[in-house]
Amino acid sequence: MPATDYKDYYAILDVDKKATPEQIKRAYRKLARKYHPDLNPGDKQAEARFKEINEAHEVLSDPEKRQKYDQFGQYWNQVQQGAAPPRGAGIGVGGFDFDQYSDFDSFIDDLLGRFGGAGRTRGRTYTYRTPTGFTDYAPAADTEAAIALSFSEAFHGTQKRLQLDDETINVRIPPGAKPGSRIRIKGKGRPSPFSQQRGDLYLTIEILPHPFFRFEDEQLVGEVPIRPDEAVLGAQIEIPTPDGNVILKVPPGVRSGQSFRLRGQGWRQPQGGRTDLIVKLQIVPPKNLDPIEREAYETIQAHTSFNPRAQLLEVKL
Repeated sequence: MPATDYKDYYAILDVDKKATPEQIKRAYRKLARKYHPDLNPGDKQAEARFKEINEAHEVLSDPEKRQKYDQFGQYWNQVQQGAAPPRGAGIGVGGFDFDQYSDFDSFIDDLLGRFGGAGRTRGRTYTYRTPTGFTDYAPAADTEAAIALSFSEAFHGTQKRLQLDDETINVRIPPGAKPGSRIRIKGKGRPSPFSQQRGDLYLTIEILPHPFFRFEDEQLVGEVPIRPDEAVLGAQIEIPTPDGNVILKVPPGVRSGQSFRLRGQGWRQPQGGRTDLIVKLQIVPPKNLDPIEREAYETIQAHTSFNPRAQLLEVKL
């Protein structure tokens, strides 16, 4: 990336420069969901914004890339690709005085020393520290991207075809994928600028909105409207589950917002089995009454002794 193409990744994700990895992840998920092309069909501005968000997250979620970005500012990517910052650049973001180096090898030696490695300038072979020792290659670059699934695709599992630059790959999504879960595809990330060895591709799952089901934390939840008479007298109502409709027995006297748990009727679990489905009842009064319904409600109102606000009569400051 040329210096003139420098982007403020913190501003793109709307996070502080001291943001924690978890704060960066939350900001990314929120923005990726908002600007995902599947949710903004035909919107070129949203598509461009989505690409910027992914680019910013790819750098700031990687500790090594973020360190270089923070340290070298607009020249971070030149360093990432193995090039020295331009002469005359002065003091970098991290306190580097680029003018102090007589040549590229001197710059690399000092750079690797700061990052915990050792440089060998003869033959231009550079050594990086890894968890298991030393290697003469820069680490391969992992790549992150978001993939949007419908509830049905996430629940049952699916196969998706992705276009990665000039390469098309088929990705199998296992049943029971949840929002925010990640799928690792080995060897499909970006190549190292030194060894050309490719890193891994990590896909973050985004699930498109459903007219009934939604997730609350790890729970699958659905909200079911019922009539006032059903709430008072009880009823047997038909409700949807991921496997099809079932009958729920509503006891007399339920409250609006009351929840019922349908065991084993929720989301698929990776290790097998199912979670529970949480059904929340919502009492919905009719908007348009015919004469018989209105007369019935007026009769109830005239003869009822029930006062749900009786306890409020004693409330004082």
